[in-house]
Amino acid sequence: MGLTEQINEDIKTAMKSGEKDKLMALRDIKSKLLLEATKEGSDGSVDDTRAIAILNKLYKQRMESIEIYKQQNREDLIAEEAKQAEVIGAYLPKALSTEELESAVSAVLAEVGASGPGDMGKAMGAANKALAGKADGKAISEMVKKLLASLPQ
Repeated sequence: MGLTEQINEDIKTAMKSGEKDKLMALRDIKSKLLLEATKEGSDGSVDDTRAIAILNKLYKQRMESIEIYKQQNREDLIAEEAKQAEVIGAYLPKALSTEELESAVSAVLAEVGASGPGDMGKAMGAANKALAGKADGKAISEMVKKLLASLPQ
């Protein structure tokens, strides 16, 4: 069962059990997936890779909103965003640990033949492609910088 089908099934389950917070988050996810499926040039479906990218974006938006609400002391809004982030996060693959990320980025650097900080562009392109959905872009960027700086010149 694909991610889109799983979301649809979970919407039905949430409706039957009366889980309003979960239902609201799932409907938001479904609307974003439908927008992606119906945009120009699309074949009418969303593959799991693209769905995970959409979920990552939604999750990141919720986390940024939480930070803004913390600055504004809006506890009521923080709780709402946290509930939605939790629901969205349940559909995301487990993020790589720091050690796993370092190992994966090292493998990418070896694959592209990176020899120093001057190879940041090609290293980032390959790393982002290889680790899409498995790690945050910022974490990938920091690890690439760290490892490129440590390479012998």
